[in-house]
Amino acid sequence: MIGGGAAGNAVTILLRRAGLTVDLVEAKDDWNATAGSGITLQGNALRVLRELGVWEQVKASGFGFGSVAITAPDGTVLHTQEDLRTGGDDLPATVGLQRPRLQRTLIKAVRDSGATVRLGTTAEILGQGPDGVRVRLSDGTEHRYDLVVAADGLGSATRAAIGITAKPEPTGMAIWRVAAPRPVGVTRTDLAYGGPAYIAGYCPTSETTLYAYVVEANRDRASIPPESYADEMRRLASSYGGHWPEITEHITDPAKVNYTWFDRLLVEGSWHRGRVVLVGDAAHCCPPTLAQGAALSLEDAWVLAQLLSASDVWDDALFQAYYERRVARVRPVVEASVQIGRWQLDGVRDADVPGLMAGTMTMLRELP
Repeated sequence: MIGGGAAGNAVTILLRRAGLTVDLVEAKDDWNATAGSGITLQGNALRVLRELGVWEQVKASGFGFGSVAITAPDGTVLHTQEDLRTGGDDLPATVGLQRPRLQRTLIKAVRDSGATVRLGTTAEILGQGPDGVRVRLSDGTEHRYDLVVAADGLGSATRAAIGITAKPEPTGMAIWRVAAPRPVGVTRTDLAYGGPAYIAGYCPTSETTLYAYVVEANRDRASIPPESYADEMRRLASSYGGHWPEITEHITDPAKVNYTWFDRLLVEGSWHRGRVVLVGDAAHCCPPTLAQGAALSLEDAWVLAQLLSASDVWDDALFQAYYERRVARVRPVVEASVQIGRWQLDGVRDADVPGLMAGTMTMLRELP
């Protein structure tokens, strides 16, 4: 397993449960245990987290809710829509969670699974045979594996190493994110379209915290000194009403503000070459306008682990079946996520954002 994010951790846990030996290689020394502000987990993500055995921990440390509101920039609620329970009626529609808490929960589950974990380590594919892959690790050791699962993210070096040329493409937008204390009245996601930013929103992540974000046209990162991040986000956020003034007063530490471009990626044709297969952001990525990035990655892990555990033959047919099962679900989510952003960039005033959201989420009620 190359990569210890949501997808890599999930595949590891599921394969270990099936009795398979797994080595997980993660480039970061700290396993990304503290990175990030918050994450919105909808029902289809929660369904996989329950399969991983971590749902109770997620429920206890997050904030569950069941609706989303569209507001004017001044905070006036224009439309409230009940969220679909895409994970089934026995799970909440949505849980907001601090991203480090999710990662630490998954890390513990990986450790408890008995997988071998190598932190601060990268992997290089040396060669493939019909039934295995030789891998050299950055610690100088070489190993042979029956299968390599590449979960090394949007900039996946493994994807390029096995000859897949697809690369992420900027969509023209960028997002500012920050964690902050939760105002008492914030009990769901509220989204404002328009104002000085294209989108301004927030999501409660616990009884005391939320994460807030504003989306604007992407800028050259070199033109934004990191020490100005808090000032830049506060400038954009300060024009919004409702709960935003209380949130904005806490945007003071530039080290706690994250700035990221929106990207689109969808590897077409297949997500494998020989005995190396991609999962998660290494295979696909969409803007967070539908909050489905982590959910799709977790679903990849669930489907791939099911197929591997149920078969004694790991061949092109199995990996192609994985691709075809997943791409039929991933493609409409990627396209809808990009379309919502494009409407904002193009200034389309009669865009049916709630309708597109509802239609896409209805599809996600089905099992992946």
